[in-house]
Amino acid sequence: MRPIKYQNFEDLVQQNKQELLRDENELEQIEIRLEKKQSDKQSNNPEHFSSYYQ
Repeated sequence: MRPIKYQNFEDLVQQNKQELLRDENELEQIEIRLEKKQSDKQSNNPEHFSSYYQ
């Protein structure tokens, strides 16, 4: 049988904080990529400039 590893409460809190920060950073990166894709798509969409051609 393997020995069971226990973490104390403070360690768990610290671990959760680190995971939350990592998740937050990852979400920010995803949002940045999404915004970039949306802006690229808008700038490449000819309908976006249709009012200039009338």
